[in-house]
Parts: sequence; C-alpha cells; structure tokens
Amino acid sequence: MTTLCRDCLAVKTEDFERCPTCGRLRVVSHPRLDSLAIAHVDCDAFYAAVEQRDNPALRDKPLIVGGGTRGVVTTCCYMARLYGVRSAMPMFKALKLCPEAVVVPPDFRKYHEAGRAIRARMDELTPLVQPVSIDEAYLDLSGTERLHGVPPAASLARLAIDVEQQVGVTVSIGLSANKFLAKTASELDKPRGFAVLAPEDAEDFLADKPVGFLHGVGPKFAESLNRDGFHVISDLQRAELKDLIRRYGETGDWLKRCAHGRDNRPVSAHDERKSVSSETTFFEDTSDLSVLEDHLWRLSVKTADRAKAEGVVGVVVTLKLKTSDFKQVTRRISLHEPTQLAQEVFRTARPLLAKEANGKVRYRLIGVGLSGLSAYKADGVDLIDPKVAKRAAAERASDKARAKFGRDAVITGRAAKMARKDKG
Repeated sequence: MTTLCRDCLAVKTEDFERCPTCGRLRVVSHPRLDSLAIAHVDCDAFYAAVEQRDNPALRDKPLIVGGGTRGVVTTCCYMARLYGVRSAMPMFKALKLCPEAVVVPPDFRKYHEAGRAIRARMDELTPLVQPVSIDEAYLDLSGTERLHGVPPAASLARLAIDVEQQVGVTVSIGLSANKFLAKTASELDKPRGFAVLAPEDAEDFLADKPVGFLHGVGPKFAESLNRDGFHVISDLQRAELKDLIRRYGETGDWLKRCAHGRDNRPVSAHDERKSVSSETTFFEDTSDLSVLEDHLWRLSVKTADRAKAEGVVGVVVTLKLKTSDFKQVTRRISLHEPTQLAQEVFRTARPLLAKEANGKVRYRLIGVGLSGLSAYKADGVDLIDPKVAKRAAAERASDKARAKFGRDAVITGRAAKMARKDKG
C-alpha cells in the first residue's frame, strides 16, 4: 500500500489515516498510487470560485453566476447546490429554490485569466496536457517521476496546493490509468478532492451504479436505457456487445467499454478547441422573432467575448435552436473572413434565425457559435462589405471601455432596449 499526504506531500509505503509526518488527515492510499499516471484535473465550481476569490463577502453566501430572470444558471457554488440549484437550470427556478442567492453576471475575461494561470502550472508538470474546457484538463504524467523526483500522485497534489495558494481556487483530481476512469474518479471527492480508481477496481466499483453515472450518458439517454432494461451498469457489463451495437450503433460499443472501465484514448496535447459558443434556455417557449433576436444579440456578445479572451477567430457561424418538443435545428454559414466580433456574429446568424422563426414554431433554446477557429492576428478587410473595418474599430473601442469602466460603460441600442424589457 502506498499513501500520500496531500498537505505535506509525504509518500509512504504503508497505510495510515493520519500523516505521521505532519499529523493531518488529508491522505490518499492505494496499492498503485505510485504507478498510475493519467489524471483528470477539474476546478471546483470555477466561475463561482473566482467571484468568491475576488469578493470575499460572497464566500459564505449561496452564489449563482448567470443571466437575468429569463436566463439560466451558468454555474453556482456548492452552498447553492445544497438547495438543488444546478448549472443550466432556468434562473427563475434557481431563485425559487434558493431565494437568498446572490446572482452575479459572468466575467469570462477574468475566468480565462485564471484558467491560463492554472494551465501554465499544468504545463510545468508534463507536456501532455489536453484541455477539455477553461477549467478542466487531462494530464499524462508517465515518465515524469525521474524529472520531478516524486511519483505523479505527489506532483498532482503539489499542483493542487499551488493552484489554491497562487490562483485562489481549488481543484479536484482523479487519478487512474485511462481518461474515462480518471474523469470518473475526479467526480467522487468534490470539492478539493483526490480520488484514485485503478482499472482492476473498475468493474466492481461501477457495477451497482445507475447507468446515468457513466460520464456522457445524459438524463434522456439514461431513460432510454432504462426502458430497454439497463438500469445499473452491471446490466451493461452482462449484455452482449452485439446486442448493444444492434440497439445503439457505435454508442453501444462505447457503453460496453465504459461499463468495464476500458478506454484506450491517449492524452493528446494537440486536441485543440474546435468552437466557442453560448446558448440559453427560455423561461417560456417563444415564437416571437424580436424576442429571439434579442437573445441572439446577447449570445453573440458572450460568444465574441469568449473568442476574444481565448485569442481566436472563427470562419463558421452556427445557429442552434431547440423546439418546444425538443427537436434540434442547426444552421451554419461560412464567412468571407474569420471574425471574433459580436456584430459580425449577429449579422450573420440573424438571417438564419429569420428563416426558422416564422411564427409557427415555438422555441425553448437558442445558441450561437463560432467554429473553424484560428489564432487572432488582425481584423480582416471584407471587400464585399467594406463597413466591416469601421464596425470592428467601434467594437474594439467598446471592449476597451468595458474593460476599464465596467460591463455597462458602453451599451448598444439593442442592449438598452433589452435592459428595459428585463426591468419591466
């Protein structure tokens, strides 16, 4: 048995509940702790944690990061989660569950700054870092023991300490021999956790869990699996692979592998983000084009802010709609020049929306995104629309004013109209 103290980083070849070196209780033990090297590192309630870091008065309050009363919860702190608040929940429902919650709008520039600081610390441990999002990544620390002088588990514990002390947020770590099990482990001990799940333990550990426990199986798919007689993961373990493939296609093969804890995907540092996007679910389904356009503008700004924060431009604009009966509609169009500007995203997506929102169909969700990403260098000159350069200059000036004086320093006519609607 190998045991690691997560506070003083002592590694011992014995099992103990209290560290014999520093006397603390934050220890993790496993027979393979000194050899497992694939990790999933996930920040705890990241956006909320950054807000609480910057405003200590929020630390002992249920905090929700999200939009207005018609918006959705982007994330929330763990105190708010005790009331039943969850990410993507409509704001009206979240405030009904937790009326004393403090709601703050998201500030993606601040989150990306913290995310980059965390990523820099990951890169110091290993070149094999595969970001999944701004606040989580897979790491392959194979062979790093000779470089750092300690097993991967100790390097990861040091990473958690550094992030907490220097960035001001906490992380949870899952350690295993493959990405699926590492991701599963990182969810077991949140927040500020460290869990180990070795492949030889996986089948027994997973057997009695509901099928929805598998990362990637959402509520709707779990219901479908339940209807087909698959209630717990052991049902999938016992199922014939051919039967699962017959029922669910390639997903059946994936289910079988996950049920047994198998995953041969490598940690790839070259898997870059393919898109940036934003979406919102409505308080009430709507077919009103003007309402949909208002939301499209707000989401175009959020998507543009994310692209600017990441230093990328996109050449494909995608509009996403979901009808009241949960049917998804996706429309895409390619640009003449890549962009990260809210005005260009909105002007491109608006005609796509007008074709779909004919007043006959009610929608419950709208989203917009940029894909075909590349690094931002300079705003392009579109010969078809020579006014692009002027709009770009105006938006850049607006961005600088918002960064210096606050989000409401510069507000467009459409945004002002939306603010009046929200207040009314």
